[in-house]
Amino acid sequence: MIWRMHGLHLTADLRGCAPAQPLMADAAALRVHCLQAVAQAGLRAVGEVFHGFPAPGGVTGVVLLAESHLAVHTWPELGAVTLDVYVCNLHADNSARAAALLAALEAGFGAAHREHHRVVRGA
Repeated sequence: MIWRMHGLHLTADLRGCAPAQPLMADAAALRVHCLQAVAQAGLRAVGEVFHGFPAPGGVTGVVLLAESHLAVHTWPELGAVTLDVYVCNLHADNSARAAALLAALEAGFGAAHREHHRVVRGA
C-alpha cells in the first residue's frame, strides 16, 4: 500500500481588528477562543502553547491537532492578525472542518479586511 501526504492549508490575514479586544493581547482569552473553535469544528486538540508579549505586543498561539495544527499571531498595535489552519486528509477529508475552524477563529476578531489563501498540500 502506498500512502501519500494530502492536506489542506488555509491562511487568513486580518486587518482592521479592534486593538483593545481581549483576543488581541490576552493569551488566556485567545487560548479559550481557539480551543472552543477547534471543538466546534469537530477537530481534536492534543497540545497547545500561547505566549503573550509585553504591551503593546500581542499573542502567538499554536494548537497541535490530531489532524495537524493551527497557529495565530496578533498585533494589537497594528490591528492585525494572521491565522493558519492545516489539516491532514489521510484517513478522512477534513477540508470542511478546516474551513469551519478558520471561520470560527476569524469571527472572534471582527476584522474590517480579510485576505485568504488555500493551498492543497501533498497532492
